[in-house]
Amino acid sequence: MVFSSLMFLFRFMPIAFLLYYLVPKKFKNFTLLCLSMVFYAWGEVRYLPIMVFSILLDYIASGGIERNRDSRVKMRLFLALSMCGNLGMLLFFKYTDFFIANLNGIFGTAIPQLGLPLPLGISFYTFQTMSYTIDVYRGKVHAERNIIDFGAFVVLFPQLIAGPIVKYTDINRELKSRRIELPMIQDGIKLFIMGLGSKVLIANNVGALWTEVQQLGFAEISSGLAWLGLLAYTLQIYFDFSGYSLMAIGLGKMLGFQFPKNFDYPYTSRSVTEFWRRWHMTMSGWFRDYLYIPLGGNRKGKGRTYFNLFIVWMATGFWHGAHWNFVLWGLFYYVVLMAEKIFLGRFLEKHRVVGHVFTILVFTLGWGLFAITDFEQLGVFFTRLFDFTGGVDVLYYLRNYGVSILIGILCSMPIFNYLEKKTQRLPLVQTAFLVLVLVMCTGYLVDATYNPFLYWNF
Repeated sequence: MVFSSLMFLFRFMPIAFLLYYLVPKKFKNFTLLCLSMVFYAWGEVRYLPIMVFSILLDYIASGGIERNRDSRVKMRLFLALSMCGNLGMLLFFKYTDFFIANLNGIFGTAIPQLGLPLPLGISFYTFQTMSYTIDVYRGKVHAERNIIDFGAFVVLFPQLIAGPIVKYTDINRELKSRRIELPMIQDGIKLFIMGLGSKVLIANNVGALWTEVQQLGFAEISSGLAWLGLLAYTLQIYFDFSGYSLMAIGLGKMLGFQFPKNFDYPYTSRSVTEFWRRWHMTMSGWFRDYLYIPLGGNRKGKGRTYFNLFIVWMATGFWHGAHWNFVLWGLFYYVVLMAEKIFLGRFLEKHRVVGHVFTILVFTLGWGLFAITDFEQLGVFFTRLFDFTGGVDVLYYLRNYGVSILIGILCSMPIFNYLEKKTQRLPLVQTAFLVLVLVMCTGYLVDATYNPFLYWNF
């Protein structure tokens, strides 16, 4: 079940919030835990035991750390239990077939692949629970003694499937005591509808073009259509993921939680370094706090800094998927970021227009590496991008998708922030706009068969 579905919008969501608002305060976390379990089981009931195991594992490990503050060895053993359990699950379900396929390719063996479906949200909730145990080990927070409250934190349904990656330190106070007030609910509804509109009205519409380009075959398209398709995917992945994050943040507000911001108009960046400060901010923050800084960060000289960043970007690429193209994507950004750090950044800072054009080109090409998992097809596509073959096919698709792409480009800039400020004293205008967006989204979902969610696979 995804947020941008009729099942969620008109069945699960109304029932869930009605129950949540009606139960007494002391039962809200238990209700939230039950609702989140139902939400997760709706799509992956066979993997529900893994979710329960994850809760119990980190509850026991954090409790063991808390009880053994006087013994560094025991604390490390419980931390290792959490890390090995969480990373072991992630590696087993997400990467086993990847390793088997590579072993078969290198040694000519015929080890059968397991063909395990990827448990929903495993990349997100394993990082979330690991950060909790690490923070307990570091003494940043005390271990949660109430397993109901801890379980509600782990499976909190708004951010369970695709983030933002919410750390325990972000919401530990709200887990114990939160006030649910009307202005907060109203703000949450507004964010949810805007996120829904981003996903359904923009991402789905421009994403259909990229799907058509794939179906045509990269060898059969002109350079113009290749660039247009890549632009469509660039817009699709942004509005797909940022829209889902915005819906999650809105749902969190409606439940009384303040989730961290995940996107800050990354396509307006003037350097690739700035882009990664604005894109998927909770993931970037996680790798910074729990990998880059523990490795030494930038405190041990330039050579060690560059090595640490290499490890971080290898891990970032591999985290996104069990294919070599994701590793290549991570290395691509490592090389560009190193160039900016060593010499290019100063030039881009002085020439901001050039910096903006450069950044757009980099992340657009980067999404090409990200989108195509087959290396042969990846080579065909990039050859088509730069062989500059002519063709009228691009005109046909521009006529069909030009307006959607233009709307996507405009909405990737802070245009709605500007309009919101201009209409602050016109609440009826804002309400009418939100109602219109909701009605249009509902109409689209009733009629459409194309409603993918890209980060479902991560």
